[in-house]
Amino acid sequence: MGGPTVFAGIDLDVTAGEFVAILGPSGCGKSTLLRMIARLIDPDGGRIITQPAEPRTAFVFQDAHLLPWRTVLDNTALPLELQGVNREERYPIARMELAHVGLTETLDRFPAQLSGSMRMRVSLARALVTQPALLLLDEPFAALDEITRFNLEVQLRQLWETRGMTVLFVTHSISEAAFLANRAIVLARRGGAVKLDRSIALPDRRSNELRSDPRLGREMQELFAVMEED
Repeated sequence: MGGPTVFAGIDLDVTAGEFVAILGPSGCGKSTLLRMIARLIDPDGGRIITQPAEPRTAFVFQDAHLLPWRTVLDNTALPLELQGVNREERYPIARMELAHVGLTETLDRFPAQLSGSMRMRVSLARALVTQPALLLLDEPFAALDEITRFNLEVQLRQLWETRGMTVLFVTHSISEAAFLANRAIVLARRGGAVKLDRSIALPDRRSNELRSDPRLGREMQELFAVMEED
């Protein structure tokens, strides 16, 4: 009690199937908002309404949080195991999701044997095994080198295109938000006010060739101008 107010009167609607990036300066409440949506923490006031009331939700954190004593396959299958899905059913699903992120050759490796990029892809595959309707990502690529991050962004965008899930993606990166999302939300430094709610005017199909497109540069400039005000 008596601590700073993170959000005061934020009002935000997200349509099913959108890919929304959430930007803002450090400490503005981006991660807190994501955790409230995931029901990991409860708001002091107001309401978070989802339709259906409890959609299948998966959360990808900045740290992959893999269990070091479990193989890649076992880590990926863990959510299904916790749901009581038997071994004969959960392993084929886990293998399929690992194939989607290009990790078919790593099934028997342990996390310590993987690069940072591989660990993050395992984390993404683990999130997808439950076929979530809502995917929440909290700066998952922040610690990766630029080329690796670029390629994972393309991969994530393709997964979204094929599955039609709702994606909320927290990031500090203006280029990442503009490249990935169909809509960008910029939060104010204090109070959680929405400073900008902008549709990103770029083609639906995104590839690394788009990074040199002037249209991407214009979208980045619009986001930068609002964030620079803080």
